[in-house]
Amino acid sequence: MRVFRISALGSFGAIAVAAALASGASAAAPARVQLRNSQSPAASRTPRVASVAGDTQMNFEVDLKLPDEAGAQAFAQSVSTPGSSTYGAYLTPAQWEARFSPTAADVTEVQSFLTNSGFTVGEVSADRMAVEASGTASQVEQAFGTSLAYHQVQGQRLLLADTNLSVPASIAGVIGGVDGVSDTVAKPDDSVGGPPRTPAASADYQQPAGFRVAPPCGTYFGQQVDASLPQYPGYPAKPPWAVCGYTGPQLRSAYDLSGSDNGAGVTVAIVDAYASPTLFADAHQFAAINDPGNPLRASQFSELLANKFNDGGNNPNTKNQCGASGWFGEQTLDVEAVHDTAPGANILFAGAKNCYTPALNRSLRKIVDGHLASVITNSYGDNAGDQLDSPADRASTDNILLMADATGVSVLFSSGDSGDEFTTAGIVSADYPASSPWATAVGGTSLEIGSAGQRLGEYGWSTARSFYCNSTYEAAGGCTAAQLGQWMPIDEALDGGSGGGTSVNYAQPFYQRGIVPAALSERNGPTPMRVEPDVSMEADPATGMLVGETQQFPDGTYYDQYRIGGTSVASPLLAGVIARADQNRRFPIGFLNPALYSLYHRPGALYDVQGTHQDMTRADYANSLDASQGFLYSTRIVDYEGQEQYCDVNNVCTTRNVAINTAPGYDSMTGLGAPGAAFVQSLSWR
Repeated sequence: MRVFRISALGSFGAIAVAAALASGASAAAPARVQLRNSQSPAASRTPRVASVAGDTQMNFEVDLKLPDEAGAQAFAQSVSTPGSSTYGAYLTPAQWEARFSPTAADVTEVQSFLTNSGFTVGEVSADRMAVEASGTASQVEQAFGTSLAYHQVQGQRLLLADTNLSVPASIAGVIGGVDGVSDTVAKPDDSVGGPPRTPAASADYQQPAGFRVAPPCGTYFGQQVDASLPQYPGYPAKPPWAVCGYTGPQLRSAYDLSGSDNGAGVTVAIVDAYASPTLFADAHQFAAINDPGNPLRASQFSELLANKFNDGGNNPNTKNQCGASGWFGEQTLDVEAVHDTAPGANILFAGAKNCYTPALNRSLRKIVDGHLASVITNSYGDNAGDQLDSPADRASTDNILLMADATGVSVLFSSGDSGDEFTTAGIVSADYPASSPWATAVGGTSLEIGSAGQRLGEYGWSTARSFYCNSTYEAAGGCTAAQLGQWMPIDEALDGGSGGGTSVNYAQPFYQRGIVPAALSERNGPTPMRVEPDVSMEADPATGMLVGETQQFPDGTYYDQYRIGGTSVASPLLAGVIARADQNRRFPIGFLNPALYSLYHRPGALYDVQGTHQDMTRADYANSLDASQGFLYSTRIVDYEGQEQYCDVNNVCTTRNVAINTAPGYDSMTGLGAPGAAFVQSLSWR
């Protein structure tokens, strides 16, 4: 058996061991050993804007190395690959921990080092892979031999390690990395795709500002046709208006999710930061209004919440970066999307204490350690994280994923909402954790559902928009009086698109060989690398999903409905589909990717998403709430693959062509494509 191994750059916090030691030389061991590649890559790419006060309180976790990482990878591959003699022979969490986890003695060594360094030692994870600790910035710099500073990263002020971390040689063989010393802030991958919401006059942890969909919009694709605005040059006349938001019955119909299997008996877990106080009530009301035959019952819903939510991390600016109430819409769409595609499934919502990687991983790890679900959906990621996150920070997530894969848990991550990330980060990069070869990356499409619930078409989600110059847009400074009645140039900052691309850290996994074109896997050099996404579903905010959520409006706080998109929609939609397949086969699929790629040549299993030449017209309230301040109109190019632009902090702008595209077969925008009519049936085979 050929064993898949991660490339050297992406090894799970590999430690640089002196060559003399490796050859058995008698030279004395060095006093300290660097944790190779533990410096934040973002630190070398971004400006240093401030020093870190020595008494800044820091929370982090030390991640322990797996004693047999190659063995854990080989086992995950074997039990997940259809046709393997051990396919489906999953371990229990306790069995995996006994076989692959660090030992109790390893944990004791790490605890002693942390205590002797003056840190307060916290919880040890059940799988013995992580030890929590806290202390000051000065203690971190001294204990790990590094320097800390604030850097400006994608408009945020992040605390980063400027140099590689190091540890005493005596424990160098135990420690894989230190997660949380450098800020890694996860962002929810959801978007309303309209004007920014007017901020509510409230603090965090309260309901978000309200948003309403403006008319005209269709209850199905093409119901409303734009015959009033001028034709956008080069595109068909009378394009359809955007839809008002698809409901569960429409989505199930379009993706051929019929039959008695509705996910009953299967638990889908959702991991997000924080927890909306109206989460279940909103989802219950939404189902009652839009899908009354499939109510969301209290017996189907449960929560696993952090003991105390906080603004956490090590950064005084975290509150603005996490935005607790901004996660409430994400949570709402996650729960409602899972219920849309699997109305019989049980839903476990896991709310992390903040949006930092250690906190989110803690929630993810508890689900895996306790085997609390068969499917986990995560609608967040670090923009361009494949390049900007250090291997040490990625190691903790990768190890959790390995355990999930070996114990029969499907773990999905949204692929991101900023396309190739050039417009946000100035580099072409995949997001992380979606780029991990041990996760399923879920990309986005623009789904067209007809009047009878049929799939009229499905295309890659990549949106460029052009605004129509009317008096409202002129008053906002978007155009001049001389331009009234004209379409403005395309906004090259893009208006969202499915994340994807080629990893610079992870070698091509076994399941992508022979399927992913060499032009994609070798985009960054001659060595084939991991490409994401793996599979896609509806995500375009203009053809988005209807959601119901309690929001703050000028006249009070109450439940209302609006349309939303993003790969945050695609991931939980797919999670519900996988729950149906798990129910149908009476056995969890576990790590999806080997089974997904085995469907590549199976008729009807996958819908090959390709490009198109069409646009849609969309109306938005200028104030996001009502017509009192006028309307904004935009044409939205579907499957946009033209030019995009990045402007740095000095407003120096660079333009290039979009780097991810749709194509026949596997492509870097939608992966294998979308679920076909026989998707669930094909996945259920074993």
